[in-house]
Amino acid sequence: MATIGDKVSPISVMLADANPLVLSAMSEIFERDPRFSLVATSATAEGFLGTVMRVPIQVGVIDWNLPALGGAKLIEVLREQANAPRLVVYADAIGDTARLAMAAGAAGFAPRSSPVESLLDTCRDVAEGKMVFPYLDVRELQKDPIEQLSRRERTMLEALSKGLTNRELSNELGITINTVKFHLSNLFEKLSVKNRAQAIAFYYSHRAKKGDFEPLE
Repeated sequence: MATIGDKVSPISVMLADANPLVLSAMSEIFERDPRFSLVATSATAEGFLGTVMRVPIQVGVIDWNLPALGGAKLIEVLREQANAPRLVVYADAIGDTARLAMAAGAAGFAPRSSPVESLLDTCRDVAEGKMVFPYLDVRELQKDPIEQLSRRERTMLEALSKGLTNRELSNELGITINTVKFHLSNLFEKLSVKNRAQAIAFYYSHRAKKGDFEPLE
């Protein structure tokens, strides 16, 4: 909660979930808690995006499978905005959802199976600038070089694995050749490789070890 003079201002929140029952239940929970001010709700990623681009929101709570963009793409778009809300993914704790949410740039993850207080506490902590991922071993995540790549770099690595030239990468990704070279340089540094062949070998080694990582485009 922000402090204005001697008055404590509630945390502004927006909720987005395609399930009307979940959205209604969450709305009631946040409206009852004086620490928060529920500004708006949406059933789609586009609706959420349209609102937070116009209205100052501190914390957004979103479903990972939010139509139609999806949680990962929504997070990616908002990462480019200067005053975007910090995002908490509220979803089922199955598979790699929490890890993928962190890799995409979310500030927190709250499993739907957890008590209501856990979601509220996560939003409070995120508003205070903390990262909240209770089901992840962050040390293990940081050991994997793939997880250090930006979405653009991961997309480029996947395209690179097809044997594309710089010009073909430029056409495929819709960026200039100089931008391709810039991203490749960063990519090689993060993977600790010296050239394209080594980067491609790393990519296929990673796939063999952990399985395909989820397509990003």
